[in-house]
Amino acid sequence: MAIAQIAFAAVNVLVVGGGAYLVYASTLGWKAPQIAEQQLAEQHEKEVHEESQQVGPLIYTMDKFTVNLAGDPLRDPKRTIQLEVNLEMLNKEGFEEVINNDNRAKARDKIIQILGNKAYAELDTIQGKLFLKDQIATELNTILDKGVVKDVYFTSFVVQ
Repeated sequence: MAIAQIAFAAVNVLVVGGGAYLVYASTLGWKAPQIAEQQLAEQHEKEVHEESQQVGPLIYTMDKFTVNLAGDPLRDPKRTIQLEVNLEMLNKEGFEEVINNDNRAKARDKIIQILGNKAYAELDTIQGKLFLKDQIATELNTILDKGVVKDVYFTSFVVQ
């Protein structure tokens, strides 16, 4: 029995020693990476540039709209809607595109056309307002090349 214990101890020492040698041998050529100050500055500049490109959603507040609503003059009195529209854009390029004078005029025209074709009954419910928001976003996205209107917010919505 003592011979088995001695043999087991010897094999155990050989296996542990062999494992330690393999770990030591695999790290012989390893050197700690050297980072130069210039490389660190370039990496920091690159990260700052990427962060500036990834500005979050931007909100553009349009001027107030006052539009006559569509409707049958015999059944419904003539109504007007006054609302203020905010557009949430996905990125800076889209925001710059929507504030461009040409695109801003086209966007206002599209919204006026949409509102002019709506009757009071269509805008009276929450579903009607949500549908109007979706319709405005869809129409404005057809105007823009780079930008995307993520959402439309009404900060003022008055029907008279």
